[in-house]
Amino acid sequence: MGSFTAKKAQALIKDGTPGRHSDGNGLYLMIPRKGAPYWMLRYTLAGKRRELTLDKYADLSLAKARERAVEAQRVIRNGVDPIEERKREEKATIHTVQDLFSDWHQDLEKRLKHPHIPKRIFEKDIAPSIGNLALESVTPMDVRAIVRKVADSGRPTIANDALMYLKQLFNHAIKLGLLTYNPAAAFNTNDAGGIEKSRDRALSLDEIHQVFQVFRENNASFSRENYLACALLLVLGIRKTELTEAKWEEFNLKNGQWQLPGERSKSGVGIRVPLPPQAIDWLKELQVRACGSEFVFPNRRSSKQPHMGKDTLNRAISKLFGQEPGRKLQPENKMADIAIFTVHDLRRTCRSLLAATGTPGHVAERCLNHKLKGVEGIYDRYDYFEERKEAMGKVAALVEPAINEAQNGFSVSSQ
Repeated sequence: MGSFTAKKAQALIKDGTPGRHSDGNGLYLMIPRKGAPYWMLRYTLAGKRRELTLDKYADLSLAKARERAVEAQRVIRNGVDPIEERKREEKATIHTVQDLFSDWHQDLEKRLKHPHIPKRIFEKDIAPSIGNLALESVTPMDVRAIVRKVADSGRPTIANDALMYLKQLFNHAIKLGLLTYNPAAAFNTNDAGGIEKSRDRALSLDEIHQVFQVFRENNASFSRENYLACALLLVLGIRKTELTEAKWEEFNLKNGQWQLPGERSKSGVGIRVPLPPQAIDWLKELQVRACGSEFVFPNRRSSKQPHMGKDTLNRAISKLFGQEPGRKLQPENKMADIAIFTVHDLRRTCRSLLAATGTPGHVAERCLNHKLKGVEGIYDRYDYFEERKEAMGKVAALVEPAINEAQNGFSVSSQ
């Protein structure tokens, strides 16, 4: 009988401290720094110490893990290495690019903080072209077609990411002995999205007035939901998907707070976001428009995802600049002489507005849910909620006239 009880294993996982915990007889509960806890069997065969991953803790109970360990040890006593056996079995089951990705993604789940990102790019931009192809039939021309298609859709950063994941994916096939060369190896960022420049675009107060006026004048193509999303991004400084994928259960409009959970935050750390009165009014309007949906921004089109799409806001803004990916005949530029900006630049604008209203740097950084660096980040666990509330209130007051500007004698928010 091992040294664990199911309760003890659960307590170790709840505590979350990375480490290796022995149950005896070579069975260990592994709690990695990143990824899900899993069971591992250590054994020695032909003088070599080896480690066999059994399964994730969530998919294998303590009792089953012990059974699996006993079975593996029986095989080992007969001189068979279960790791080599598994490799042979896996090799037999990996035929297509989709099979290869499924195998590779198991590794990513153990070592990446956000394994859903490569999965999303694979499913959206890679699988439709080559997912069903046999591994050995994929050519460099297939790779080039994929990255060009993504780059031509106006997503250079994703084109670079897609190329990077293709290289890693086919390297995984080489590692498993399924391929002898990588069809993506010869390509670089110049073939995909190009070198990504660090951006520093922030809108001035005058530009904010002009931009929201253009949004209002084009409400047939730029919806009220898009309008209010941009207003909230400008005032709250959060990241795009943190807002567009938010659920109503995260908000307490009565107390003026939004509890952004860690699993939806890019930094991996949850934060209480103070809501200025203007933001509460915009959210109340969105609540009416959501028509009972659990999401603040429900998807208006029939789609797999129930919330606003990742590209919706950027595409809507690009269209007003006369840029619509995938169309030969481009729309008219409605933004006149305003320099082009993206949705992420609204977050950068919020940061510059915080500075303009005299917010101290460390408070502004917490407003953006940035981790404080160095010694300050280690010792300063203070939330700065009240200071952030005051700072965001000042920013909201500064931009409110541009957003709630009277139109035809009526306030936009009352329409």
